Amino acid sequence: MHFLSWLFLAFLLAGTVLRLWLASRQMRAVAAHRDHVPAPFADVVSAEQHRKAAEYTITRSRAGIVETVIDAALLALWTLGGGLYLIDQAWRNVDLGPLWTGTGMILSTFMIMTLLALPFSAYRTFVIEERFGFNKTTPALFVTDLLKGAVLMIVLGAPLSFAILWLMRGAGDLWWLYAWLVWTGFSLALTWAWPAFIAPLFNKFSPLQNEPLRARIEALLERCGFRSKGIFVMDGSRRSAHGNAYFTGVGNSKRIVFFDTLMASLEHGEVEAVLAHELGHFRMRHVRKRLLLGFAFSLLGFALLGWLEMQAWFYTALGIDTPSPHAALILFLLVVPVFLFPLTPLGAWLSRRHEFEADAYAAGQSDARALIAALVKLYRDNASTLTPDPVHSAFYDSHPPAGTRIARLKELRAKVPDTGTPLRRQAPGTGAP
Repeated sequence: MHFLSWLFLAFLLAGTVLRLWLASRQMRAVAAHRDHVPAPFADVVSAEQHRKAAEYTITRSRAGIVETVIDAALLALWTLGGGLYLIDQAWRNVDLGPLWTGTGMILSTFMIMTLLALPFSAYRTFVIEERFGFNKTTPALFVTDLLKGAVLMIVLGAPLSFAILWLMRGAGDLWWLYAWLVWTGFSLALTWAWPAFIAPLFNKFSPLQNEPLRARIEALLERCGFRSKGIFVMDGSRRSAHGNAYFTGVGNSKRIVFFDTLMASLEHGEVEAVLAHELGHFRMRHVRKRLLLGFAFSLLGFALLGWLEMQAWFYTALGIDTPSPHAALILFLLVVPVFLFPLTPLGAWLSRRHEFEADAYAAGQSDARALIAALVKLYRDNASTLTPDPVHSAFYDSHPPAGTRIARLKELRAKVPDTGTPLRRQAPGTGAP
């Protein structure tokens, strides 16, 4: 085998072993503390609720271990096992021309991968989530979501794939730069269109109707200098009992979205504090920073693909005998994440840093005590573990561990004069809270 074949297998095996080791650490840490509610949460989270969260985390981790092993085996079969080669040959036999052949090969590969992952998705939804009382998704809704996702993949993925393959074939040595520009434009357009045109295909978004709460929120928005298309409540309870909130969109499509399940469990002051946290992401320019970082990495990726496309060993070492632009593209999309997996902690660290910054902003614009109360309710109602393994958390978690986050907010609260009102700090000018 070629050196790249061995290197790919080594990274795939090492990454799989690392995932399994981290999962085992997480399960041991959660199990060891399942009968002891951490002191900061003892007044709100009961022993029974804490044990439920532990069992929920362990059950999900066990299922994740099985999925990790099967995913690794399937990826090896897709590449070195000749799976991509067989699909490529099947499309070549149809003889639709190079561009349509490549587009069809890429889209059909991802559709087959989606179907292969379907049993895991169904098990999580109808077994794990159902067992712990979170699932609200009916089989009909599950299938409808799947079909909508497939249509979106075709409607959005086919033109993008076709355009990139066209550039790879006819735009010269700098095709990768032009393809990156197309990808960047597509990503920005999708980020802008998602709140208004795509997300409503799956959920209903209603303007916030509670007038006292709306007045309170509008005052916060004015104080923070934030303009958006509105505050919306999403019918999350249609699919799950989990609660959440997020900031989405760019430009004039910015929206703040609350799950209806979250709104049902929080007091008005807690809703305001959660919103202040989301506004913190905006005021700290986290969305913009993440977009720019993503664009920088994608530029490097396209440049690397531009070089790999010209190397015959890139194809043969990964199971494809006939080089082509679409083979290079699909191999790159499937194989590169294996080599980038060790960088996961860097992305998680940056996300946690942004969460701390948004919390600090919220503590200045609202009441830190209300944000603490809201977060504790979220941990409790979502059955989030309060005692994660520190190594697992540092490697994966986009949000700080519950205990660390609450302790930081209490420190911020201690710095605010106890006047009964939050410190209104005027800051210069996404994600779950």
